[in-house]
Amino acid sequence: MKLLPAILIFTSLVTFVSGQLLFKRAMETSRQAGFKREFLKFFIPGIASMTVSFFLTLGLLQRFDLSFVYPFQGLSVIIISATATFLLKEKLSFQLLLGAVLISLGVVFVSLS
Repeated sequence: MKLLPAILIFTSLVTFVSGQLLFKRAMETSRQAGFKREFLKFFIPGIASMTVSFFLTLGLLQRFDLSFVYPFQGLSVIIISATATFLLKEKLSFQLLLGAVLISLGVVFVSLS
């Protein structure tokens, strides 16, 4: 894989994951304080992050096969699980860990083909 596509895929993943984490934090905040300034502090950057991810993914799909781009999207499950464990203090079960390992192996096998 060349450097530029790798950077774009990585950036797409990072912006998608950060958007999901920001949305989760916004929803937690809205439950506690309602839809006020604290909610918007997380929700608006979440929308921006997801928008960047969306358009990067469209650009990647324009230049590469779906069968090449999509397996890397599977890594978002792993990254979200790991960051949710550390940043949001969510519990990581054995089943979730096993699923993440299997997804990782799948991404490796598909990227080698």
